[in-house]
Amino acid sequence: MKKIISTDKAPAAIGPYSQAVEAGGLFFISGQLPVDAATGVMAPAEIKAQTESVIKNLENILKSQGLALENILKTTVYMADLSQFAQMNEVYGKFFAKNPPARATVEVKALPKAALVEIEAIAAR
Repeated sequence: MKKIISTDKAPAAIGPYSQAVEAGGLFFISGQLPVDAATGVMAPAEIKAQTESVIKNLENILKSQGLALENILKTTVYMADLSQFAQMNEVYGKFFAKNPPARATVEVKALPKAALVEIEAIAAR
């Protein structure tokens, strides 16, 4: 049985999907955009600021379930421009400095709301 996860501390879903779903102690977190949940404003169009905003949204979803970034097993990072990989990775590394999760990073043609980065995650209790 699945449990739908939703918190007002992360941006609301903008389509027919859930912020996250839990099943069997695993948490599948939908791709997060660099949007401030309180204001609905997108982070500045700069990869470092947007990466930090996205990871904080992931963190807030996890916190709503009593979890932390350390519970993440795998992330998928979607970037609009892989030439900015080093800058994204610098910020990402600050949040996942110890025992980082598995990760895939891919360049995509475009992201919703013209974001520079979007990250989805799988976590475990």
